[in-house]
Amino acid sequence: MRWKVALLTASDKGSRGEREDTSAQVIRELVEEELIGDIVDYRIVPDEQGEIRAALIEMADYYQADLVFTTGGTGLGFRDVTPEATLMIADRNVPGIAEAMRYASMQRSRRSALFRGVCVIRGRTLIVNLPGDPKGVHDHLMAVIDLLPEALEQVSGSRKGKEG
Repeated sequence: MRWKVALLTASDKGSRGEREDTSAQVIRELVEEELIGDIVDYRIVPDEQGEIRAALIEMADYYQADLVFTTGGTGLGFRDVTPEATLMIADRNVPGIAEAMRYASMQRSRRSALFRGVCVIRGRTLIVNLPGDPKGVHDHLMAVIDLLPEALEQVSGSRKGKEG
């Protein structure tokens, strides 16, 4: 099964064309190689809760993406609001995926404890926050990439998953 995947980058500089979005390229490559997914939407928005929320809602509800990856806005800075925007549009929280990413990444760098990303479900869409830097994206995503097909099957209802 090919998954429909959307990518959202939260970046003030990226949205103004002042920075190349190399993190989204890492996600795109891993989606195509590891998840066998198709990118159905990709966009860059400024670090504004309202714009992040609107993009996530459109990706989940209109494009009906099975999976949305966000990159950026997950640090401790004042403008880092992606987790808050994500939680505001969520139906349910999936804390284990974010915890697994943090744990695995902390084995390489204790700074990963500062990552505030979340993982949630909206309707039948799984939304996963990733860091804003390419190495962080790779490390965090590779920590859970093997879990995502089963998670997507359960969220989409295409397979009855075991509870617990």
